[in-house]
Amino acid sequence: MKSAGTGTSAVKSAVRLTASLLFGLIILLLNPVLASPIPGLEPAKSWDLDGYIKYMGTYTSPDDSSGISDHLLHQRFNFEYRFDSELRFNVSMRNRLFYGDSAEVPGYGDLIGSDPGYWDMSTTWLDNDAWVGNTQFDRAYIDWKPSEFAGGDWQARVGRFRINWAMSTLWNPNDIFNAYSIYDFDYEERSGADAVLISRQLGFASSLDFVYNPNQDSKLTSFAMRYLSNYESWDLQFLIGKSGFDHVLGAGFAGDLSGAGFRGEFSYFDPQYDYWPVEDAAAYNASASISGIHTPSANAPNINTADVFNAFSGEPQRLVATSVSTLEMDYSFTGPRNWMVRGSVLHISNPTEPDSALLYLNLPLTARTLSFTNWTRYLELGFDISPLSRLTFSSSFYDDGSYFIGANMSYSLANEWSLLMVAQRFDGSSGSLFGVTPSTLGYMQLKWSF
Repeated sequence: MKSAGTGTSAVKSAVRLTASLLFGLIILLLNPVLASPIPGLEPAKSWDLDGYIKYMGTYTSPDDSSGISDHLLHQRFNFEYRFDSELRFNVSMRNRLFYGDSAEVPGYGDLIGSDPGYWDMSTTWLDNDAWVGNTQFDRAYIDWKPSEFAGGDWQARVGRFRINWAMSTLWNPNDIFNAYSIYDFDYEERSGADAVLISRQLGFASSLDFVYNPNQDSKLTSFAMRYLSNYESWDLQFLIGKSGFDHVLGAGFAGDLSGAGFRGEFSYFDPQYDYWPVEDAAAYNASASISGIHTPSANAPNINTADVFNAFSGEPQRLVATSVSTLEMDYSFTGPRNWMVRGSVLHISNPTEPDSALLYLNLPLTARTLSFTNWTRYLELGFDISPLSRLTFSSSFYDDGSYFIGANMSYSLANEWSLLMVAQRFDGSSGSLFGVTPSTLGYMQLKWSF
């Protein structure tokens, strides 16, 4: 039988051994040179390459004219090179080959090849009869983020990248650098912006971001600051800055309400000028160059804020302040079918009306032109047909009587193969924007990822 003194000594020895091991482990973790890579956490190699190839066939059937067909072969590369654990370089390139009735429209190749960024990183290498070929780099940036053990509260990123300041998942008044159309399902990566990002972590789920987005026209240079935080499981953000020709002030939130996702965003746009274009009005009349194009919104090119605004209005317009706000809620039901319902409402105090539905559907939007009426409503319902396929119905309704009804079905053919079929109907009451040129569109997309 051991004595009490012997037991106490053994305990002390164990404590000293444990303390020594903990001390050694802390030294090892604090010194990245001595620390060995942790399997599963450290990348196996210094670079990654992935992407996809997809084909999409489109048939557009206007009610009052003959139908047109288009074909798109789309290939994408995503490449990342890691110099070390703190510095990396990313570049993404997409190559698109168009064939069909839309590609025959004069000026279509120039429109597809337009690049709104500070640097022109797009080239149209084929524009002949019904063929248009284009290559664009929509990501090209260097990212620096020091490790956690080297004071890693800062992050810097320079180049072309996506600046996602959205809280909602449908309409995004806070997404002042990368707004997009809700009908554009084919460009899932979304366009990037040429910018400089400086970010500072302020604590758990809290940060301060500053973005500078230069433009060749200095009047359209954008910059903004965002404060992101979390309060009792609710994400909150506030932003202030300049977007194109507008001063902007915004806020957003996202959280959970009795099991349902609940999100909202608000932005107030106050123009710097009384009119746009400020100087030479004729030079900015973009509507003439894109009239007659029936290309689906999925093939929409990138155009800057001023082009979008003038294409909407068709001619120089008096600028007025406007607020853009949205509320969104979704709920997922547990069960083998994974039913999900989502609803959203958008309000714009002073909407800008486009000349036609074709302009609205083919041009990328800005955060102040997410819709063309004061109120817009959206409803979506989706469920799994089988473990490999899902069906989603969606609809949107506008104040002027325009409406959209859509359905899409996705099917996983194999590990890297997927099939997507989409039907869209744009229509409305007599005199409404969509009602003037009602049309039905059908898409079939086959995708191979690598």
